[in-house]
Amino acid sequence: MSDLTASPDEGVARVARLRTDVSHSARIWNYWLGGKDNYPVDQEVGDQILSFVPALPRSARADRQFLARAVRLVGQEAGVRQFLDIGTGLPTADNTHELAQRIDPSSRIVYVDNDPLVLTHAHALLTSTPEGVTDYIEADVHDPEAVLAGAARVLDFDRPVAITMLGVLNFVLDTDEAVAIVHRLLDAVPSGSYLVITHPTTEVDGEAMTTAVDYWNANGSAPMTLRSRAELLRLFDRVELLEPGVVSCSRWRPDAAEEEIVDVTQFGGVGRKP
Repeated sequence: MSDLTASPDEGVARVARLRTDVSHSARIWNYWLGGKDNYPVDQEVGDQILSFVPALPRSARADRQFLARAVRLVGQEAGVRQFLDIGTGLPTADNTHELAQRIDPSSRIVYVDNDPLVLTHAHALLTSTPEGVTDYIEADVHDPEAVLAGAARVLDFDRPVAITMLGVLNFVLDTDEAVAIVHRLLDAVPSGSYLVITHPTTEVDGEAMTTAVDYWNANGSAPMTLRSRAELLRLFDRVELLEPGVVSCSRWRPDAAEEEIVDVTQFGGVGRKP
């Protein structure tokens, strides 16, 4: 089953909202991962950012690999069958629903984003197994009430839910607000739920990353911020943080077959709600 349907009018409205003259983080991420869902402005800004931090594509790959390992842990080892993926980004290989439904085809996944290009691709590509559900809601991370209201159409908040927030809380500039958003989401799910977060940091190539973010904030569609590891730990203050804690994504329970482990700017962690 899939709830990804849209009327022609909705599709026209989404296309009308697309900005091809302003770079967008999801499209730049797609460009760095070798995708084709980006525009010249994304390539231009993406290349300029790489001139400051050439290793960022490695961070993008490490982020995707982290997602796969985290979903495997939550789905296979912990038995969670519901996922709330906030800040979906553009579909690539091994999206959350593919990873989760590979473990159990009946898994239910709700994707959340507020970018019209992401929404258009989600309706076309984020399809479900017959046994499960894959849904997409258009909402902003700054409005957790809207996120939860939309997700409640598909997810049962009386059963454990894995909340995944990869590379999205960096668009919440105030750390107190980011913590409050995480707390509100956790308040809505029961014990045994999981929190999965990745976030760009100042922990690796800090000076170059700061320069890159300053450039992005002058040229991108939405301002973002970097955080220290200490600040990221605050996001996990209501869950039991799993080993090895909040670390470079490349060092979070790496698979033996992955490329040489090198610290990347993207840090991640997984916690369980007690």
